[in-house]
Amino acid sequence: MTDASQMFTFPSDDGLLAYRDTGVPGAPVVLLHGGFTDHRMWDDVVPLLAVGHRVIAPDVRGHGASDNASRPFRFTDDLAALLRHLDVGPAVLAGMSMGAAIAVDTALEHPGLVRALAVSGAGTSEPEYRDPWTMDFVARRQAALEAGDIEGWVDASLSAVAGPHRTLDEVDPDVVRRVRDMLRGTITKHTADEPDWSVPVTDTWARAADITVPVLAVNGALDASDLIAMADRLVGSVAGDSRTTAIEDAAHYAAMERPDTFTKILLEWLGDISG
Repeated sequence: MTDASQMFTFPSDDGLLAYRDTGVPGAPVVLLHGGFTDHRMWDDVVPLLAVGHRVIAPDVRGHGASDNASRPFRFTDDLAALLRHLDVGPAVLAGMSMGAAIAVDTALEHPGLVRALAVSGAGTSEPEYRDPWTMDFVARRQAALEAGDIEGWVDASLSAVAGPHRTLDEVDPDVVRRVRDMLRGTITKHTADEPDWSVPVTDTWARAADITVPVLAVNGALDASDLIAMADRLVGSVAGDSRTTAIEDAAHYAAMERPDTFTKILLEWLGDISG
C-alpha cells in the first residue's frame, strides 16, 4: 500500500497528474504502469528500488488519481512535463505494457530526458497482434466495452494476468484482486460517450533504430507470444546496448507476480549500465 506522504500532484496544462516520489536523492528510476492500472501495480517493487534510488511512479492521465483529459494530449508529453517540473533527467524509464510503450515514445520524442529503458510485455506504442489468443483477448474486451458491460470488460481484461497458459485459479489471488481493483477504478473514471483524446506517436518501429540508450526487456515467460515477441523485437531494433530476459512462472504482470526477481534483474542491469 502506498504511503500517502509519498504522493504528490503536478498541475499540468490540462488538470492535475498524480505521482509517487520516494527513495534517496539522485537520478531517478521512473516506473510506468500498464493500461487501466495505476502506480499501485509497483507497490512491491518500489520499496526494494528505493533503498538505493529515487523512484517516481506516476498515474498517467485518465488513470488512478490523475485527472481525465479534456483535450488532445500525448502520454509522452505528460511524462516529459512531469520530469521537467521535477527538474530530473535524464532518467531511467521502466514500463510495463502501456507504460513500456510510453517509455519508448519518450525516448523517441524527448531523448534528452531518457538515460535508459526497461520494458516488460510490450515493444512500441504501435502493437501488432497475430497470435489467436491475443486477438481474442482484444476482441472480448472491445465487445464488453461496446456493450457497456464494465464487469465483463474487467473479467476479460483479467485474462492477461493469467496469460494463455494458465487459468486465474493458478495465479496468486492477491495479484488478481489488486489488478481487478485498479482496472475497475480506472474504467469507472470514464463514460461511454467520452472522446479518446490521446494522440498516438507514429512510425515508432522504424524510428526505434534511432534509440541509442541501453534497453532491457524483462518478459514474463507465460505472457502472450505476441507481447514477448514485440519486446524482443524492440531489443533487436535499437542502436544502443540491449538485452532480453524472462521471468519464469509469470505472465503479463511479471513485476507483480515476481517482484523480487523483477527488481533483482532491474538492479543488476542498472549496476551494469552505471558502470
